Amino acid sequence: MIDKKQKIKILFKAFLAFILLLFFYFLIVSAISGFKFALSQFLSYWYFLISLALGFGIQIGLYSYLKQLVKNNNMVMGDKTVAVTGTTSTLAMISCCAHYLANIVPILGMAGALSIVASYQTEIFWVGLLFNLFGIIYIGNKIIKFKKQI
Repeated sequence: MIDKKQKIKILFKAFLAFILLLFFYFLIVSAISGFKFALSQFLSYWYFLISLALGFGIQIGLYSYLKQLVKNNNMVMGDKTVAVTGTTSTLAMISCCAHYLANIVPILGMAGALSIVASYQTEIFWVGLLFNLFGIIYIGNKIIKFKKQI
């Protein structure tokens, strides 16, 4: 099983993932359009952004828990699920304001792609939340199956 020190470390990783994803959002959007804009968008879409970051943090926590269970029982596992769902969460959060990149990327020929993202930002949020949910269910299921084996 997992001792108290390991549980605290797992919770810390989950909390850190939550904070880092929000920090990444503010960093990217602020770099593109300024901090005031990032803050206004955050205040407009906080329920999506917090939910995405929370889902990502939960996935990291569950993954860390599963990884510790595996380590404590001398087994091996892969890292792909969290990478895929975490990337989706990040992209969904950034897509919130990606349409404002249109001010600086026409030079790169990406204005058309960004206008599509801007048109569907709410839908992209929902897709990100759905991926979060699937990731949580998937990792949770792996934990349940693993615990039945030991």
